[in-house]
Amino acid sequence: MKILPLKISLLIMGASGIVAQIVLLRELLVSFLGNELTLGIILANWLILEAIGSFVIGKTVEKVKKKVEVYVFLQIFFSVALPFSIYLCRIFKNILLTTPGEGLGFLPILYSSFLILLPVSISHGALFTYACKLYSRYDREDATSIGKVYVFETIGSIIGGLLITFFLVQYFNSFEIAFMISLMNALISTLLLWPGKRPLFQIRHLSCFISILYVMLFLFLLLSPLSNKIHLSSLQRQWRGLNVIHNENSIYGNITVTQRGEQFTFFTDGLPSVTTPVPDIASLEDFVHFSMLFHEKPESVLILSGGAGGMIHEILKYPVARVDYVELDPLLLSLIQKFPTPLTQSELSDPRVKIHYTDGRFFVSRTPDRFDIIFIGLPAPQDLQTNRLFSAEFFSIVRKKMNPDGIIVLTLPGSLTYISPELRDLNGCILDTLKGIFKYVRIIPGDTNLYLASDSKSLGEVTTSEMFNRLEERKIKTNLFNKSYIEYRLHERWLNWFSKSMERKEVHINSDFRPLGVFFNLSYWNALFSPYLSNVFKLFEKMSLELTIGVALFLTVFLAILFLKKPGISGYSLPYAVFTSGFSDMMLSLAIIFTFQTLYGYLYHQIGLLITIFMVGIALGSFFVTRHLDRIRRDAQSFLKTELLILLFALLLPFVLTIPSHHLENTTVHVLLYGTFLLMSFLCGVLVGLQFPLATKIYLSARSEGARVGHTAGLLYGADLFGGFFGGLSGGVLLLPVLGLKESCLMVAIIKMSSLTLLLIFMKIQNAK
Repeated sequence: MKILPLKISLLIMGASGIVAQIVLLRELLVSFLGNELTLGIILANWLILEAIGSFVIGKTVEKVKKKVEVYVFLQIFFSVALPFSIYLCRIFKNILLTTPGEGLGFLPILYSSFLILLPVSISHGALFTYACKLYSRYDREDATSIGKVYVFETIGSIIGGLLITFFLVQYFNSFEIAFMISLMNALISTLLLWPGKRPLFQIRHLSCFISILYVMLFLFLLLSPLSNKIHLSSLQRQWRGLNVIHNENSIYGNITVTQRGEQFTFFTDGLPSVTTPVPDIASLEDFVHFSMLFHEKPESVLILSGGAGGMIHEILKYPVARVDYVELDPLLLSLIQKFPTPLTQSELSDPRVKIHYTDGRFFVSRTPDRFDIIFIGLPAPQDLQTNRLFSAEFFSIVRKKMNPDGIIVLTLPGSLTYISPELRDLNGCILDTLKGIFKYVRIIPGDTNLYLASDSKSLGEVTTSEMFNRLEERKIKTNLFNKSYIEYRLHERWLNWFSKSMERKEVHINSDFRPLGVFFNLSYWNALFSPYLSNVFKLFEKMSLELTIGVALFLTVFLAILFLKKPGISGYSLPYAVFTSGFSDMMLSLAIIFTFQTLYGYLYHQIGLLITIFMVGIALGSFFVTRHLDRIRRDAQSFLKTELLILLFALLLPFVLTIPSHHLENTTVHVLLYGTFLLMSFLCGVLVGLQFPLATKIYLSARSEGARVGHTAGLLYGADLFGGFFGGLSGGVLLLPVLGLKESCLMVAIIKMSSLTLLLIFMKIQNAK
């Protein structure tokens, strides 16, 4: 085997991993109706399984004689497992006996995603350890080989990430993408096993022949109609009982269209977003007509998502001058126009309607126009992205874009029979936030609570009879919205009951940099589908920086005493440091992306650029250290410096990003801050990249008697992924929402201080030998 095919194989390994991760993540989010918690669970399972594969299966590399053959076997196994796992993603809910659109609780999501990802993630994780051992045959049996493999894999991840983000996902279905990846792996496996002038009838000849067969199989699946048949067949099983007529991916998500008679339903990432030509009339009339009738003369209307499929139709019944409709994903409206109905055709073709394909917050920040009514057509904040339209900072921006009598309207889940603690916390958080910005807030309780906020006192003075008079004067034709219904919904007993049910001591403000709305919505979702975990969320709500400091201090003191009493195990301070770096890496990169989209909007390509620059930073950092690894004499001191740099980076990050944000309207500040985001993302990657090669050299030197390349690579790579597992699971679900940006970054610094302390003890023990 030559070194060139192995290097190409490492690039393919990195590209395959990131592509498989993104494809499976998107598929599982559709199946599980994903929110921030679902995303965290899936990502955490991927990382923990990769860590298990790297360490547990990777440990066998020192004992196996046919290392190339096993490496190729893992590649082929990964290639076969990937399309199989995609198929499982689509049919697994059928096995659990749920129907399309039915939600799953925490535990079913946890164990089902674990089982679906298991064959792909474990085999891919083991590939890294075997690759390090194979590369050491051509280079040296030391840390340099591990560092070079790490660099090649990272470069492959950059290439794969760019391809899947900006090209593959838009033009190919999941199975086509999977067969492309499988074909690449089978081709490189054949090159790795090519026998050359070896004697015939060896095991390598058989392995090479099998690889060639897989090349032919994946090529046939990719080029024949069979790939599309598998795709359509799995969709029908996924959406059993529904007639799927179209399924397509965009950069923002997946859209599935079903048809029943003349009725079309458009599902976005598994959730119904538009039903036409007969939508949910009761909800639409509530949302639109209460809002429009509370205003004396609404002429300019802004809709932030959810306008097509009936909402615009109801608004256009009023003599409005213009309707600005903002929708993030152009594919949704493209498909609505592809499967037209009289309702959607009349809505979208009306000259008063102007469509904007962009992020809602980005549009509001940039538009010079002012509006009489602003509708937020999104559901409760289920993730960090949507939370940006429910925060105090956003409401402050909206307030400046409203006319003197302007009204902002939004909805939250409700009930007219019982308000649970979780539902109370969610509604209370957004209500407190609205009251903190607007002078007047009016609530219409129901199974869906309607919130209207304004700085005009007329909002609270409109009576039931006045509202009905406006309905008649404007000659608005409705189906259910009449005088009796208005009197019923606005009866004071409902508001009195709601106010009494909402009584609580705490005041919670949902902000950009402490998105409590996300946490409370996830807590409410959990109470619906996994009520047995409600106490766990209550415990998480009490999470504080003081508690984090206490836990970190206890763990540090305990491990320090253990290392001093048993100096032989003090070397495990290195895997612990790599673990905390993996955690910090995930948390800090998440914080950068979260802050960026808060300030600049959910601009997909820009976020893709941030992630790419982060990966480039990792590649350059690890390449620089690997290249100079032999010249670094005081490697332990160098590693300590990287620990200190990550600690300082975590402390400075929130201030560097948030302080200039108060002057974002200044063009110079706007441009400089954008460059700062790119720079901080790059530096975050560089700091992580610098550490891994150094850690492998120190670990191999400290355990020179028994440590080997394969074992070291598996242990440290697994520790890095294991840290990412905790960062991915807790970052967007618990730490950022509950602690906020500043305290979350401070917590990262405290954790790195813990690993820094233990490393100093390890160095002291080493120097004493």
